[in-house]
Amino acid sequence: GSPITAEERRLRDKKHLNDITAAQLPPLHHSPAQLLSIEESIAIQIQQKEAYEEIQAKLAAQKLAERLNIKMLRFEPEGEASMQYREVRDED
Repeated sequence: GSPITAEERRLRDKKHLNDITAAQLPPLHHSPAQLLSIEESIAIQIQQKEAYEEIQAKLAAQKLAERLNIKMLRFEPEGEASMQYREVRDED
């Protein structure tokens, strides 16, 4: 037989796959992979690590507060709540 080009082979394989299954790859929504320098890669990794540690600290604080049953209530020193425990007595 005559040799076929890579493009023809790709089209033939694609047609064959379409005959076998209806499943198709989803379209690529993001830009293709980019090469980064070592410095850029390290900077991104450090930034991601700091963001991860910050999220972990917030989660740990939240879990600790839940375990210790700490409730954050509104504090209104001039409001009605502060007057509930005060009683005005006349000493006479």
